[in-house]
Amino acid sequence: MHEPNSARFALKSRLRRRGIYLLPNLFTTAALFAGFFAIVQAMNGHYENSAIAIFVAMVLDGLDGRVARITHTQSEFGAEYDSLSDMVSFGVAPALVAYVWVLKEMGKLGWIAAFIYCACAALRLARFNTNIEVVDKRFFQGLPSPAAAALIAGLVWVASDFEIQGADIKWLVWAVTLFAGLTMVSNLPYYSGKEFNLRRRVPFFSVLLLLLFFFVLIPSHPPVVLFGLFSLYALSGYFMKLWRLSKSKKNDEIKNQNMT
Repeated sequence: MHEPNSARFALKSRLRRRGIYLLPNLFTTAALFAGFFAIVQAMNGHYENSAIAIFVAMVLDGLDGRVARITHTQSEFGAEYDSLSDMVSFGVAPALVAYVWVLKEMGKLGWIAAFIYCACAALRLARFNTNIEVVDKRFFQGLPSPAAAALIAGLVWVASDFEIQGADIKWLVWAVTLFAGLTMVSNLPYYSGKEFNLRRRVPFFSVLLLLLFFFVLIPSHPPVVLFGLFSLYALSGYFMKLWRLSKSKKNDEIKNQNMT
């Protein structure tokens, strides 16, 4: 007599487990929309809007994971959905924006550069998902896809702000697109910032610098400040690699001296 009720309860439990959490996935959907909007705006020739939309997608992408952790609503579905959203917003969108803006005028070289960036973004996201449990949480392996997208979006935004024609800097755009793409699939270490804890006490001077950065520097000239910031971040991986190699070489020399 109780078997139908048990079966019904088991079915409801399975359906409940298969459900999705609304709040974090709303942020992910909003980030996906921002990436799609960037593509549409580029097709209509509004490149500055495209660049801003990619930066908006970056903010929303950072919020969805944080909201999921705060509300304890992490899920495997959310992680997969976030990756697909990232591929559109930080893989396809920047590549198409750069191509429609100026790379299409370069013929085969242009679309090859755009495709390489897009493919590298897909490879970067796939590697991140498969290595998430085995890599050092303090560092990313390769340039994160949002930062790579920010290089292209920042360059487009700066050029639009200073009324620079894309055709005049087409080789720069081509080089930045390839640099961003190939750096994503490199083994260079990039600081993740995951150790940063908002609940932990920090020196007053550090708080003052953050306040100046977010409320003075960025509003003063967003395109230049954001592009400069992400350019420095993209280069930081190369400096970090050189520093590690130098440190390793010094340690080897000290070991050899001790052995002799």
